[in-house]
Amino acid sequence: MTTLCFDFGNTRKKVAVFKNSEMQETIILKDDEVATIAYLLAKYNPEQTILSSVIIHNLEIETLFKKKSEFHKLSPTTKINFTTPVGKPETIGADRLALVAAAVHFYPAKNNLIIGLGSCITYNFVNQYHQFLGGGISPGMEMRFKAMHDFTALLPLEKETWNFPLIGYDTRTNLQSGVLHGMAAEIDGIILKYEEKYGNFNVVLTGGNSSYFAGQLKSRIFASPNALAGRVDNNFLFKGLYALSQLNNCGN
Repeated sequence: MTTLCFDFGNTRKKVAVFKNSEMQETIILKDDEVATIAYLLAKYNPEQTILSSVIIHNLEIETLFKKKSEFHKLSPTTKINFTTPVGKPETIGADRLALVAAAVHFYPAKNNLIIGLGSCITYNFVNQYHQFLGGGISPGMEMRFKAMHDFTALLPLEKETWNFPLIGYDTRTNLQSGVLHGMAAEIDGIILKYEEKYGNFNVVLTGGNSSYFAGQLKSRIFASPNALAGRVDNNFLFKGLYALSQLNNCGN
């Protein structure tokens, strides 16, 4: 069975192709026009589709999904594999729902902290009883670079580069050091606070440049097999979408 899992984020629109439970490939979409989606549906002929969208997307494609497949759109009414004992569960972003669903599906009966690196950094904590307790949200990498440019008169708009010093020697390297070392220090600090509170738990780092940041973290969670477990999985959100598709399609 073929399942197409669509993720429309603030930065990019992507789709992952699953054959049964195995992910075969990911594709970056140029847009969300009907012709673009129709081409993919004709090429892969999926039995199931699922859409996670945190943007205002082209609503016509939802009609197309329904016509060509069993379709589910993530929403507050989505059937999920965890509970959400938070103040307003309807405000949980679709991307966060998918990340938590993946953690419960692949690492059940564990305390899980899923850190998503995207337009924002999201910290998502689900306990061993499959209760999503919430977490935190802070600015992502591009947002940090852009904020310093937009809210100052003279600072340029920089982009990431992975060959930069700890101590910046000009404006460009000062910005890079501040943003990239700052993000690594933030992630390290948040992991430490969860470790102090919950002890042994599982951490998944996912999203853009997660492999780089895992190598920069001081936390032993990504450096030692003892006590804590740390994993980098750039496709974790898609795996969560697939798990939710199985729960919500096929009449389940």
